[in-house]
Amino acid sequence: MNNSDIDNGTDGNVAAELARLRDSIDNIDAAVVHMLAERFKCTQQVGHLKARHQLPPADPAREASQIARLRQLAENAKLDPAFAEKLLNFIIAEVIRHHETIAAGEE
Repeated sequence: MNNSDIDNGTDGNVAAELARLRDSIDNIDAAVVHMLAERFKCTQQVGHLKARHQLPPADPAREASQIARLRQLAENAKLDPAFAEKLLNFIIAEVIRHHETIAAGEE
């Protein structure tokens, strides 16, 4: 818990609830990082497969379908679809960068 919350006179019950919620956030953040690591392990394998078969690093049709799918998942989860799209676009750009590196034989 942030000491400034306590220093600002936060009630003990509020401080405990804040700590509980922040612990949950920390656990979720850890899970997100681990899930991203697993996702990138899979996309690295895709990059090697594409490189072996001289396929292009980017697949615009796949990317478009993934964005549409993720936007729908976000809507169903009550998450802003535009935010989900921005996040996926960021991830896709990193994946393509990895695939380009693999294709260039730099990995």
